[in-house]
Amino acid sequence: MDVNPDISYGDWRPSLEAETENIDLTQVRKLAGVLDLDEAEFNEGTPLPPMWHWLFFLHRAPTANIGPDGHPKRGGFFPPIELQRRMFAGEQIKFHAPLLVGQPATRTGTITRLDEKEGRNGRMVLASAQYRIEQDGKLCVEDTHDIVYIGGGGTTPAPGPDSFTPPAGAWHREIKADPVFLFRYSALSFNSHRIHYDREYAQNEEGYPGLIVHGPLTALLLAELARTNVEAPMTQFSFRGRAPIFEPWPFHVVGELGDDGSAELQAVRNDATVAMTATAQFG
Repeated sequence: MDVNPDISYGDWRPSLEAETENIDLTQVRKLAGVLDLDEAEFNEGTPLPPMWHWLFFLHRAPTANIGPDGHPKRGGFFPPIELQRRMFAGEQIKFHAPLLVGQPATRTGTITRLDEKEGRNGRMVLASAQYRIEQDGKLCVEDTHDIVYIGGGGTTPAPGPDSFTPPAGAWHREIKADPVFLFRYSALSFNSHRIHYDREYAQNEEGYPGLIVHGPLTALLLAELARTNVEAPMTQFSFRGRAPIFEPWPFHVVGELGDDGSAELQAVRNDATVAMTATAQFG
């Protein structure tokens, strides 16, 4: 597979039509259940925790438009890039005001970057999109997504033996992302990409050693680690993916507060490979 030769990526700059959606309490409480939180903490008017805005404005592709990998077919907001693998590389988010549960919000978006490059493993396309979410006429969230498209082929080795020890004094949680956990998050986020729940497909078609833990789920777990350890409201959160995380191997989310008041966070595989880094700032 290759990038579509008929597309001029530099000229592809569509704007996403404004979409309004209710910040639904039931959806919020479902995620609370996935994360083993008490749903009674969330009610109409409750401020939505940082990064939980991903529950909303989901891509509602019809079944007829789903490709063999479970992803919606390419084209539309992003161009029809035909490279097989699409990876959620990172994100930069600013929280200007809390979104309130039970009230409508409106999102707009635009593509800000589309670059074709040659990397160590062949051709790739780097894409970025910026989204703005407003509620009651007030800007609440600015969110820039970075996505990388690369070719398929080859196999990805399994993690090595357990070798990670969390730093003394750091916030720490071990995560065991079993198939049920990954499936529940896929269902809640309307994500039908088969690498997250179809082990046979992930191993035989894409060459992975097991199911892939969602990048957004990993980032959410890092944000939750910071949120539950810092009382001040989060004003910014950024993260960068470094390596995939596979089921059935456990992984760890760790973090600590720096002298400048920001939190430095990592998701680390069982073999001590750093899979994601993140920074949270508070105000």
